[in-house]
This record gives sequence, C-alpha cells and structure tokens, in this order.
Amino acid sequence: MPGLSEAEAQARLATEGFNEMPRPSRRTPLRIAIEVVREPMLALLLGGGSVYLLLGDLQEALILLAFATLSVGITIVQEARTERVLEALRDLTSPRALVIRDGERKRIAGREVVRGDTVVLGEGDRVPADIVLIQSRDIQTDESLLTGESVPVRKIAARDADLPAQCRPGGDDLPFAFSGSLIVRGSGIGEVLATGPLSQIGAIGQSLSTMETEAPRLRRQTKRLVGIFALVGGAVSVLAVVLYGLLRGGWLDAVLAGIALGMSMLPEEFPMVLTIFMAMGAWRISQARVLTRRAAAIETLGSATVLCTDKTGTLTENRMTIAEMRTADGKLLRLNSSSKEMPAAFAELVEIGALASAEIPFDPMERAFHKLAQERLAKRAEGADWKLARAYGLRPELLAMSNAWRLSAEGNDYLIAAKGSPEAIAALCRLPADRVASLKDVVDAMATEGLRVLGVARSSHAGDQLPDKQTEFEFEFLGLVGLADPLRAEVPDAVSNCRSAGIRVIMITGDYPATARAIARGAGLDFNDVVTGEELKAQDDAALSARVKTATVFARIMPEQKLAIVRALKANGEIVAMTGDGVNDAPSLKAADIGIAMGGRGTDVAREASSIVLLDDDFGSIVKAIRLGRRIYDNLRKAMGFILAVHVPIAGLALLPLLFGLPILFGPIHIAFLEMVIDPVCSLVFEAETEEDDTMRRAPRHPEAALFSRSLIAWSVVQGLLAFALVAGIFLVALRWGMPENEIRALTFFSLVLTIVGLIFVNRTFSESLLVALIRPNRSLAFVVVVVAAALGGTLAWPLASGLFQFGPLHLDDLAVTLAAGLAVLVCLEVLKHFWRDGLKA
Repeated sequence: MPGLSEAEAQARLATEGFNEMPRPSRRTPLRIAIEVVREPMLALLLGGGSVYLLLGDLQEALILLAFATLSVGITIVQEARTERVLEALRDLTSPRALVIRDGERKRIAGREVVRGDTVVLGEGDRVPADIVLIQSRDIQTDESLLTGESVPVRKIAARDADLPAQCRPGGDDLPFAFSGSLIVRGSGIGEVLATGPLSQIGAIGQSLSTMETEAPRLRRQTKRLVGIFALVGGAVSVLAVVLYGLLRGGWLDAVLAGIALGMSMLPEEFPMVLTIFMAMGAWRISQARVLTRRAAAIETLGSATVLCTDKTGTLTENRMTIAEMRTADGKLLRLNSSSKEMPAAFAELVEIGALASAEIPFDPMERAFHKLAQERLAKRAEGADWKLARAYGLRPELLAMSNAWRLSAEGNDYLIAAKGSPEAIAALCRLPADRVASLKDVVDAMATEGLRVLGVARSSHAGDQLPDKQTEFEFEFLGLVGLADPLRAEVPDAVSNCRSAGIRVIMITGDYPATARAIARGAGLDFNDVVTGEELKAQDDAALSARVKTATVFARIMPEQKLAIVRALKANGEIVAMTGDGVNDAPSLKAADIGIAMGGRGTDVAREASSIVLLDDDFGSIVKAIRLGRRIYDNLRKAMGFILAVHVPIAGLALLPLLFGLPILFGPIHIAFLEMVIDPVCSLVFEAETEEDDTMRRAPRHPEAALFSRSLIAWSVVQGLLAFALVAGIFLVALRWGMPENEIRALTFFSLVLTIVGLIFVNRTFSESLLVALIRPNRSLAFVVVVVAAALGGTLAWPLASGLFQFGPLHLDDLAVTLAAGLAVLVCLEVLKHFWRDGLKA
C-alpha cells in the first residue's frame, strides 16, 4: 500500500488548501471603532462631552469621554472574542497524523493531510480528516464531539459492506471515520475523503462563520428610548432659548439656560447605568459558577421561555456506569451509590466482565466494568498473576469479544472471559431457542429503561494451543449487565424549578428513543411521545414549527436538525436557551437567544459559540442564572424608572424660572452634579437589591415587552410631578419670604436631593411595602446615604464648592424643611404605589 507520492500530496495541498478551517475575514479594530461611534448612545456621550468642552469644564468633559472610550474598548474586545470560535475549530481539527506516502509511514501535521492520503489509525489517535476505512481491526470510535453521544460506535472496512448513500457520523458498522473523532479501540488504515471545510466538522465551522447573533432587545429598546429623550430634550431646549431671548433679551444667558435645560432632559445616565448593571450582573452570576461571555445574555435570561438541552454531558454525567445486573438464574441487582458490598451471586459477573475488557480501557463501557470491580469486589488478588495470552476481537458477524488469560506462568490452564451483545453471547453459549426467546424479552425490558445491555460468559481451556476462533470454546452464560449514562442528581429539581418559572424544557439528543425516553422520565420532563430525526426529515419548515410547539423529547437528531429545531422555536416567538458541550452543539448554541455551554466537559468550540458557560457543568446552575437574570432585569427597571422620575423635577426646576421670569436656579454645574454623581450613585442601590419573592413563580416576561411599560412610565411621571410640586413649592415660598438668592438655591437643591433619596426607598420594591423593603439587607443603600450626606455637607462647608455652586448658608430650620420634603414624598408615594402595584410587575 504505497499511498500518495510526496509530489502528488504537495500538489493537492497547493490546489485544495490546508486541512483546517479557513480564516474568516476579520474586521479591523478601526472599522469596529467607527461602527461603535455611530451608535446613538455613544454619540450622546460624545456630544455631552463636547458641550462640556464648549463650556470650558474640562473635568466633566473628560469623564464623559472616558465612558465613551471604555465603551469602544469593550466592544472591540467583544468582537475579537467571537473570532475565536473558528480558531478553536482549527486547533481541534489539526492533530498529528501518521500517513503512508511513497510506501513509507511518516508522521505529519494534521493540517498537511490531503484528500487521497492513506492514514494509519491506532487506539488513542484523533482522526485527522474524514476517511473511508480500507482495513479495520476491531475499530471503535468516540464521535461524541459530532453526535453528542458518549457510547463508541463500531467501524468496519469498506470492502466488508456496501457503502451507504450518505456519509454521516453516528451508527454502528459503517466504514467511515470522521475528523475530530477519537479511536477508542482497535486499529486500521483509511483513505481520506474530505479535509478542512469539506469535512463533517468543517461543515459545522462553516455554518458558524455564516451565522449572525441577534442584537439584544434591551439595547434596541434603550436606543429608542434615548432617541426619544434626545428629540424631546432638544426641542424643549430650543424653545427655552427662544423664549428666554424674547422675554429677557439676554441671548448668551439664554443659550446657557438652554444648555442646562437640555442636559437636565438628556438621559446620559441610561447607557451608564445599563453598562454598570450588566457588568455587575456578570460578576454576580460568576459567583454562582456561571461565566457570562456576552453581557446582553443576562437580560435575555429573564425572558427565556424554552430551555433546549442536550442529553449527554448535560442532563447526564457523560460517563457509563453499570446500573443493573441479572444472573443466569434470574436474580436482579440494581446498583446505587449507597450500596458498597457486592452480593456474591453477582461478583463473578463483574469479575468476568472486567477480564473481558482491555487491561487499560479507552472504551467507556469497559471503564465502567473496571471501576465497579475496583470499588465493589473485596478480593481481586487471585488475578494479579494472570497474563493475557490472546484477545479475540469484535467481528461484524459476531458482536462479542473474548480475552484468554493464562492462570499461571508455567501452566497451560486458561480462563476465557467474554462479553458482547446478548444475541452474540447466547450464540457463543449455544443456548436453546426457548432460552434465547426468554433472554430477548429480558433484554427488551432493560432497553426500554434506557440501558445498554451486554451479555457475559466464561469458559476454560487446557492445552498448549488456543483455538483460532472464540466460537470453538464451550462457554457458560453468566448473565446480563445493563449500563447507563446516569442522570445528574440535581437535574429533576432544576427541571421542576424551570416548570414553576414557566420555562419549557426540551431534550434534544442523538441517542436512541428508548434511552431518551428513560432519561426524560427520570428528569421529570412532560412528554407524550418521542420525535425522531427520521420524522423531522420528512417535515417542512411549517410542519416543524407546528411540531415543536408540543414536542418535548427529540431523539436520533443530527447537528443540523438541532439548529433547525432552535430556529423553528424562535420562529414561533419563543426565547430559546440552548445547552450543550460538543462541537455538534456549537451552531445551535450560537443561533439560540442564549447559548449555555458546559465549561468542564465542553469543547472550546462550544464555549466560544455560547453566551454563558457553566463552570461546574451543574445543570442546576442554569436555574440560578435564570433567577439572577430575572432579578437583574427587575432591578434595572426599578433603576430606569427612578432615573426617569428624577428627570421630571430636575427639568421642571430648570424650566420654571424661564417660563415665569424667576431667578435662574440651576446652571450646568448643578445639573452635572445631579446627573453624573447623585443619580448613578443612587442607581447602585437598585443593582444590589435582592430578588422579589415571586421571581421564580411568574411566567417569563414577553420578549417584546418594553423596558418602560406604560404603567412604569405613568408611575415615574407621578413620582416626578409630586417631587417637583413639593420642591417648587419650597422654592416659591422661599422667594415669597424674601430669602437671598444663594440661600434659595441651596435650600431648593438640598430639598431636591433629599427628595431623590426618598424616591430610592419608594422604588426599592414594586410588589412589597416599604416596611418589607426596609428589612431587606442592602449595604449599598447605607453607602449611598453616607455619600449623599457627605456631598451635600461638602457643598456647604467647603468654601470653594459653595462658591462654585453659588450656595448660601442654611440654618437648622432650613435643613429641617429639606428633610421633611424627602419624608413627605416617601409617605405620599408609598400610599399611591398600592394602586400601581400589579402594573409595575415585570
């Protein structure tokens, strides 16, 4: 078998390219930065900074420009991260490869393998490209990266079977091995059919590179809200400038007053608060061992209506364990973690099963035999001197394997241990027809419970020469062993919590329907039937969209079908969260509204394509993340409602003197102090608020629900108008009493700030009373009260600050009035909140 010549291989390499994923055309950092600058939110920040520069206030201008620079930097880093998906695929698909060229074996880089190369495969090797097997000696491959299933599949040589029409991963007795899969048993030689993007794993990479992730709904809503505020604020500011100039005649003062009014109405806090909430939210979720790769997924978590989960490695532990054993005389043993002793009747079954396995096993089922024998069998010393004399491998005509063990170094006595499919073991043991029929009934019953069933038998041999075939031994049937990939202990509770939160859990697996049904039943999923991949093939998009409305369990699903299911759910208006850990999950992870990858067992490709990574692979962490996502969104609504309410008295007090010819209260420095210091600091209180009691008992919010509902806007306006009326009243009364202008400004400003503090307490909870809110711990609240008190004290006690703000001294009775204003707003709004409570809930 000479293989390709080196010259021919190099020619094909030059023509067809390297065996790796093609590098996508990357956007340069400059191009990304230009795109970001065109965003309305960033343009608003830059515009605000320009206004401050025109006013000569360099410090405030630099603050706004720093936020703008930070936003650009974060976006560039985010874009660079998404490019790592294909790089991870390239690493995975470029192992070292042993090829035959010019009649000689040579090891080359996997990226240099070309179509037509002859590849030599051995146990533990990673397959470098899609190949058709020319020789196969008991080959089994782990294709879980492509199919999601941990059970290895048998391979045969192409000459031993007719080539199927489709070259697809998954399924036994096929002559194809696929790029990225792992040889767990046997050896062989294959010819390369496809490399790079033309391979099965390459097709997944291609689908990733052409897929776009959606812009977050919250960002779209905030953009729209900011745009509305900017238009209204701009119009009112222009009107104020015109009125001031016409009525008072001082056009320069009119421009300054207009700028102050415009600043009071421009919501520059919105993007700042949104950024803070998303960053702090990612940190809080990380405390639950969940890594947030895309901050926008945090707000989407709260509206998730469907959770699509892979079975292997997500609902299950991705390791085979022996779950059930039946002896030849009908005795039954179901294993659990609590039992440590192995009943004597089953000890031989385990011992022979382990002896029928490889000494250093790669196969997950053989690992399960070895693990159980080490843990449960008290004495295995008698086998310590045994030597493996010969191994009889699996064959397509007989799906069983046997190991012949020499009992002593000098003797000619052998123990023969065999395991395999129950039918093959029955044939080796030459069981009568009636016994085979009853055995089949038992096997079918075990299979319906989702178990992989193996038969175990033993024989002995005396003599110098071992027979050429395992069928020549006289075997004794010992029993059946049922293996399963066990359900994670935390899954049933997590599924139950999802159900109470109005989230439908859908299981999508490449495994067989019987196994899927057993796992779904153990996990507590609600399902009537199992939909198979064959059924989906016959359905068009409309039929699939209708089917996914009711189906909960999908089995024998190919990777592209997972993607089709996610897209059909999204077409039905569902907000889809998708979990997974393999390369096969990457496209559907990226297509879902929320991609959740397993961090421990998951591949780099799955992690890079996801928006959230579970660091501990704990399915229950998904529920924690959803709970935190809902809490973050609730608190964001509270903060945004608070900011809107605060803008009403600020804008009102800036507009009131312009309309009625009163002394100008606030200039740009006052507005800047309120909106760049007081408002954001106060908003931190809401970020730290604990969750509402009904967070996980209410249905997911509608995906198109506006951040500002009509009820929330009305409530914010009512709060703002009440605060404005009270503070404006204090301002007018102070004018009536003839107080000096600087003292009036200080009195009004202090009253406004304490009223804002009162609004914090009102908005801490939408569903509970003030008394309940006061009991809730919130360290940020105490911090904010201290900061606000210190800031106000500084503006009075520090001459430089009082001169900058044009504040006069305040007396104790003045301070009592400001405190009374805050308390009055708090009490009045707490009474009114009762009428808005239902409408304010998200």
